[in-house]
Amino acid sequence: MNESEADVHPINTQITEEVDAEDLSIATYESEKINCVDANVESDKDEVNGENILGKVFDTTDDAYAFYNDYAFVHGFGIRIHTTCKNKGTNEPYRKTLVCDKEGFKREDGNTSSGHEKKRRREVRIGCKAMLRISKRKDGKWFVDLFDDTHNHELSITPTKVMKHRSHAKFHRTMECKSLMVQLNQSGLKPSQIKKTINAMKTSNEPDVTSKQCVDVLSEQRKHNRGREFYGLIKHLQDKALVDNDQYYVVDLCSDGCPRNIFWADGRSRDDFTKFGDVVVFDVTYMTNKFKMPFAPFTGVNHHGQSILFGGALLENEKEETFVWLFEHFLKCMFSKYPNAIITDQDKAMGNAIKKVFPNARHRFCAWHIKKHELEHLRPYISRYSDFQESYKEWVMSDTIEEFETMWEVIRDKYKLENNCWITDMYNQRIHWAKAFLKDIFLAGMTTSGRSESINSFFDDFVNSSTMLNDFLVQYDKAVASRRAAEEDEDFKTMNSRPVLSSIHPIEAKAGECYTRKVFEIFKKEWIEATNNLTHETLSKSTEEIKYRVGQLNVDKKYWRIVSFCLLKKMHVTCSCAKYETCGILCKHILYVMKKRHVDTLPSHYILPRWTLNARYKVGKRSIGLEEMNNKNGVSAYTLWCVRSNFNKVIEQAKDSPSEIENVNNILIKLLQEQEIRKKPIPVENVSQGSCVRISQFDMTPQISVRDPVGPTNTKGRPKIASRIKSSVEGPKKRTCSYCQELGHYATSCSKRKVDESLQEKQ
Repeated sequence: MNESEADVHPINTQITEEVDAEDLSIATYESEKINCVDANVESDKDEVNGENILGKVFDTTDDAYAFYNDYAFVHGFGIRIHTTCKNKGTNEPYRKTLVCDKEGFKREDGNTSSGHEKKRRREVRIGCKAMLRISKRKDGKWFVDLFDDTHNHELSITPTKVMKHRSHAKFHRTMECKSLMVQLNQSGLKPSQIKKTINAMKTSNEPDVTSKQCVDVLSEQRKHNRGREFYGLIKHLQDKALVDNDQYYVVDLCSDGCPRNIFWADGRSRDDFTKFGDVVVFDVTYMTNKFKMPFAPFTGVNHHGQSILFGGALLENEKEETFVWLFEHFLKCMFSKYPNAIITDQDKAMGNAIKKVFPNARHRFCAWHIKKHELEHLRPYISRYSDFQESYKEWVMSDTIEEFETMWEVIRDKYKLENNCWITDMYNQRIHWAKAFLKDIFLAGMTTSGRSESINSFFDDFVNSSTMLNDFLVQYDKAVASRRAAEEDEDFKTMNSRPVLSSIHPIEAKAGECYTRKVFEIFKKEWIEATNNLTHETLSKSTEEIKYRVGQLNVDKKYWRIVSFCLLKKMHVTCSCAKYETCGILCKHILYVMKKRHVDTLPSHYILPRWTLNARYKVGKRSIGLEEMNNKNGVSAYTLWCVRSNFNKVIEQAKDSPSEIENVNNILIKLLQEQEIRKKPIPVENVSQGSCVRISQFDMTPQISVRDPVGPTNTKGRPKIASRIKSSVEGPKKRTCSYCQELGHYATSCSKRKVDESLQEKQ
């Protein structure tokens, strides 16, 4: 033992392996530059040798690591920490060994239990002996007691290649870069997008960041929340409730604290439902987190025709009792205000829940899902009967219920449909999908769950199948804020521009004044069609009503529409296409008749308020529907919500005028005095007790033992890649031979072609 080793602590030690110890140098990275090395490392390789490195003293192990790493950079190799020797009594390190990153050999793993050989990566470690060992002296400083600079491999020559070694590629592990990666990820960017952003911002001296490095940093950050995701979700809802008094959320827990179902809606979403909640689209086919809990958004459409969110839920499963729980809380959240119509897929559990919770709402099946099933179930009949497809289409497109029932009798008997076949089952559910049965219900132009699908596609920019629960609500809020910003943009464009008219007719001018920008474009197309392409014939005429058949000359008259024009004091026009009843916008057939009858303006009762800016901004008794929401039991929750909303608007608009604020205050004081006369004041005890209900709900939540779900749930939701569910018949097209026209092969492998060619050669 030499004199230097005599100063080392006693030999009672334990040796530990440290895999990621390169992070020790991160704290000193800002003082390091790629084009220069530490002052302790000479730029001339000949002057740096083992003699002047042995015995070199450092204050900390980080300084020693930085010194050897800079030395390695100049000489063209990378390093890593090999072993750390610790005192068993104090557990303090007293010796570290730094080695070349090619030291040692890769461990030989045994065969797996399944018997399949694992795919092995290319070997990097080739038994290099280069190393530097430091030991701790009694005064606490570290010195080099062993140094070997013998390499058994070629060293990197150019700096660009040296920077590829992990010990030198430290930029992505700095605190600044890590925090930027986390922020970009929280904004919804993927690792590949984060890589491009950071590489565009960094200096040319820094090595490029890779997608793998971004993934590693984000994975390390997620480890801190592992096992606490659900608690983070609850905490986010609690924190948001402190700034949004109108937020509603409810959590369904198992007895062991594991979440079953979660539903939430913020104040803006609840307000949106009071204005645009006449039609709701509900869908559960979207995965958003590693536990595969289906995300179930309640979607609607605003006055610009844009998709809006009324609320969202994460569900445990797709059973009837789960949907009943969700719909009941949705109804409670929305002041017991039922939607007029709800659009879903054909899930039976969902349908049963809708019957129980929304008995008065019209339930419509998604037309896209029906079309998908048609491709699967109609193929045998199409191949058997040449005219089946045309007859089926004529039955489905029947204009009236009588035509629908008559055509059903025909195709049932003609094509011998069985009682248990898919078509018969669809007939039994005809009120949920057949056009003839849905002409009297407003659907805001929606016939499919495409609104929900578009919302799902929109969320793809913010969340993915590996999103953690505590991150999901943060991303959800950002996605919703983006949708609301788009609505505000459309509001501004409508307010700050004038419509371009295709004519000088006052009907079109009135529509341009009232409708929002996007809705007017829909109306304008109908008006142009009515003006240029339609004609009519009179069917009947009386003192009270005239009936026309309206259509295009180049279209068979059986497809023309019947328009009834009432001659009473208040004009009343109906069309057999029912576009106004289902979409809220007058069809081209009615507009043609109005123009023909010299109607000089668009009647106000045919301008649906939900397609105007008044739907969002108008304040008044009529806009909130007080007369229809109150009942014999007292004032409804919906009425209270609307009145409070109006009161908040008054305060907001008067806050810059002291005189208006004073007037509002005087009105309130007078109203309070009248209330005191009308009834006795509420005892303080009762008020205090009632006001603590909501606070106790939030304060007690952290005391509940909650934990993350045990594992992924099995549902029929969408796969990891967010795309619509594809039918089995939408797979790759079968190969078709261009020679014999048969399926299953190409002309190059056609056996018939080979036989014919061989016969021709013999001839």
